[in-house]
Amino acid sequence: MLDAAFITRLYEALNTTWHEPKSHPPSKSQPSEEFTGLVTAHHRENFDLWHEEDKARDPHATDAEIVRVKRTIDRHNQCRNDLIEKLDEWLLRKLPAQNPAAPLHSESPGLIIDRLSILSLKIFHTRIEAHRESASADHRLRNTARLAILEEQCQDLAGCFDTLLTEVETGQRRFKLYRQMKMYNDPTLNPSVYQHSP
Repeated sequence: MLDAAFITRLYEALNTTWHEPKSHPPSKSQPSEEFTGLVTAHHRENFDLWHEEDKARDPHATDAEIVRVKRTIDRHNQCRNDLIEKLDEWLLRKLPAQNPAAPLHSESPGLIIDRLSILSLKIFHTRIEAHRESASADHRLRNTARLAILEEQCQDLAGCFDTLLTEVETGQRRFKLYRQMKMYNDPTLNPSVYQHSP
């Protein structure tokens, strides 16, 4: 059964594995190898984006380093958005045919998965700050409170994901594949690029 609990457990395992390479890999228990591969690839883009953005905020980064990081961020963002579409395409293929008369949901499951991925990274890093011994007691307390809020938001969003899939399966709601139509990486659509092309 595909549910948000599987996805959030996978994220937790991946976050630990990718931050600490000696830790145990994620469990092999999964609803679909293909879906798990897409969720993992998508989360990897968000994981790498998070850490590239940290590099861009380093006050000691040189201009050349920031330019390199910005271009890397653009590539990860493009892959991330492409994978959101692939997640929705997979779900549209695997879920029962949708009821065309059902109300349209404003957010696709792939977009919710993206938000769950980002929340998992916020939770992982906030948990570190809530327990960091080199930080002040006030810092740890503040981040403990932030962690509780983030965990509640994650539970709420996971519930929304499960409800959406249930309602789609029972014909009470439908969703559409929303193409992201990103323009910044397309040299024919970004004027900052095509104005300088030979």
